[in-house]
Amino acid sequence: MPTESSHPRTVGPTEVGPGDLRYEALRRGFNQRWIANPEYIVVASTTTDVVTALDTVLARTAAGSSPGRITVRSGGHCYENFACGDDVGVIIDVSTMDRVYYDAEMDAYCVEAGATNWQTVTQLYRRFGLAVPGGSCYSVGAGGHICGGGYGLLSRLHGLTVDYLYAVEVVTVRDVTHAEVTVARKDSPEAALRDLWWAHTGGGGGNFGVVTRYWFRGLPQPPAQVLTRALSWSWSNFENDRDKFKALVRRYGAFFEGERTGEGPDILREFDFRDMFTLLKLTNRAAGKVGLILQLDGTREDSIHRLNQFLHWLAPTDEYPQSPFDVQMGEHPALYEHYIPTRLPWLTATQNLNDSGPSRCGKYKSAYHTSNFTEPQLDTIFDHLTDPVYKNDQALLQVDSYGGRINDATTSATAVPQRSSVLKLQYQAYWSWGEDANRDGVYDYQDALENPGIAEPHLDWMRTFYQDMYAATGGVPVVPAPEQLEPPNTDGCYINYPDIDLADPDLNTSDQPWSHLYYGANYNGLQRAKAHWDPRNVFRHAQSIRLPATQ
Repeated sequence: MPTESSHPRTVGPTEVGPGDLRYEALRRGFNQRWIANPEYIVVASTTTDVVTALDTVLARTAAGSSPGRITVRSGGHCYENFACGDDVGVIIDVSTMDRVYYDAEMDAYCVEAGATNWQTVTQLYRRFGLAVPGGSCYSVGAGGHICGGGYGLLSRLHGLTVDYLYAVEVVTVRDVTHAEVTVARKDSPEAALRDLWWAHTGGGGGNFGVVTRYWFRGLPQPPAQVLTRALSWSWSNFENDRDKFKALVRRYGAFFEGERTGEGPDILREFDFRDMFTLLKLTNRAAGKVGLILQLDGTREDSIHRLNQFLHWLAPTDEYPQSPFDVQMGEHPALYEHYIPTRLPWLTATQNLNDSGPSRCGKYKSAYHTSNFTEPQLDTIFDHLTDPVYKNDQALLQVDSYGGRINDATTSATAVPQRSSVLKLQYQAYWSWGEDANRDGVYDYQDALENPGIAEPHLDWMRTFYQDMYAATGGVPVVPAPEQLEPPNTDGCYINYPDIDLADPDLNTSDQPWSHLYYGANYNGLQRAKAHWDPRNVFRHAQSIRLPATQ
């Protein structure tokens, strides 16, 4: 049996550098495209550890020996190289700061930045019967997920995670010589503190300091039970029938647009569907199937009837024969057991539907849609998913239902401005290295270093797909201008699905910079917070909030 002395308790931050057996694991995140070479990684277990770690770097910088860019990691799911880029000198890892508890002094529920979605879900529900309406990927960390907005399968019913954010603790660096702990509340008397709170309701991570704790008030109770279903349709139904595929996707978009406009199918006037969250997985033809995952409030007596009515309207079984969801689609594994409508306790169902997929390389893009797809967009989707050259069974366009309670808030209530969208799109492509480019007998990231071309087919497909999808608006899903007579059907992009291509003038030929696509008119407020709380731009990455003078 191990003795206490065989597992010594560390005091202060732990530094992990090259040569430490943990270095290989801690210098990378979930996306295997990005592997940093920092001088060291700081494993911080307390807010004091974060302060100490930052003060150490600041002292070195003042002495003329800066190690490089400082980045922060909680769950490690950053889609771009913001946390694990080539220029990273020190990674502050807060993943061990993972407590979830009620804070009597704050009269609010506290979630530490390193807590994963699953830790947050289980602790809040088991102890208090409450939930944050956050993401469905269990291993995502609260640190970046919440400050980027945070949404999940309960969001149509209860809104975004940040709609319940009361306060945030951030280790900031206003003076280049030292760090300080700042607690910003929604009701802080100082305007600068309220700005800092607001900036963390959708401004994204890595901008203002190191988040260590969040506090929530007014959290909702999830349904005691939910009704779930996962099904698929064979691509053989569509590959020679473009119109049939388009009709399915068109009806899906029309349903959620109709919910907002008061039009659409009659069942929208007969029933309330705000409790229904859906994920339509439009996969590359190579996957063999197109998938759909649904969740509704299972305590309602009409839930099974509403589910069946929706599916009958969306895809009548005589035209669209159903089959089990029995293949991996993106981050979701096969969900064969949910082919038959299944009623489960909410916590059990959440565990069933939560997944991250295997560790691999990935590229992602996003878009908010305020109305249904246009006919050219439907054709573009079909054309790129049936591309005869690009065959990847783990490439897809996932279309999440949106709207509902999310759209009850105003565009400026939080830093998330997209409060009129009915669909949220995530373009995804996953791959492994697939060849032993350096001939060492194994597949790993060194093969990609030897042959960067491994990623090119996937990046090319994704970029072309996206550009064609939004060809009418400069290759990106632009934000409509106020009072625009004929607005587009889009409303920008989601900062938690960051996409460095938005800053490429060859790929974004619109008149809207990446900052406007993410933040719209809210960007000025975020810059104001940046100027006050990080005036020396200590916390930065390729798409971090810019200081006002450096646009």
